[in-house]
Amino acid sequence: MTFLMVLAVTVVACLALRTPLHKWPVAFYVLAVAADVAYVIGVEGLLPRVVMGPLTLLMGKCVLSLALFVVVMYIGVFAKGSKVHQWLKPVRSELSIIACILACGHMAVYLGSYAPRLGGTLGVNVVSALVVALALLVLLLVLGVTSFAFVKRRMRTDSWKRLQRWAYVFFGLVYVHLMLMLAPAASQGGEAAVTSVAVYTVIFGAYAALRVRRALVDRRADAAAATLVPELEPEDCAA
Repeated sequence: MTFLMVLAVTVVACLALRTPLHKWPVAFYVLAVAADVAYVIGVEGLLPRVVMGPLTLLMGKCVLSLALFVVVMYIGVFAKGSKVHQWLKPVRSELSIIACILACGHMAVYLGSYAPRLGGTLGVNVVSALVVALALLVLLLVLGVTSFAFVKRRMRTDSWKRLQRWAYVFFGLVYVHLMLMLAPAASQGGEAAVTSVAVYTVIFGAYAALRVRRALVDRRADAAAATLVPELEPEDCAA
């Protein structure tokens, strides 16, 4: 499946580019914006097919943005002292911002294409997918903007953490949106759609299970640490 290949390459790229991404995040944001602009221009027929082909693959179906969001999601399931957490946690916000920027290009094109059809008759699946897409757009903008370091610094820590918990709602709605878009073809036995449904269900289902497990493990560890009473060393009693 194409998404799995893109995801594999994305994981490797995130690991390989984590240092420059941490040092020069704005350069990567500019590249993401450039990809959005190129995709919008390409949809208007102003780019050659050799360029539009890869853009349609990565941007048209939003697979690159989705792959980055999957990486961002899964960073949270690893223990804080693990190698993966230490490697990618410092650039988690940057990866999330890039994914948000890339998703905006996809949404702009697709929401724009459906706008002229709003006055006509649309199927239940299409209407539901559009409603979910609009909710995703709102969450995308809010979570993306508050992921910037300068915005985070101007917010109270507890307020920022409460707001960022909406990321779980965002991830859940992404899965719902994917299922709504794939359901018609999958229900008719389309092999590609059925495979996609299975792959996305495994990815998001495994994330949900692992994230709950991580939360329970961390909570037990915090509770155990809170109940520990440090023993006095001999020199502590000497005074």
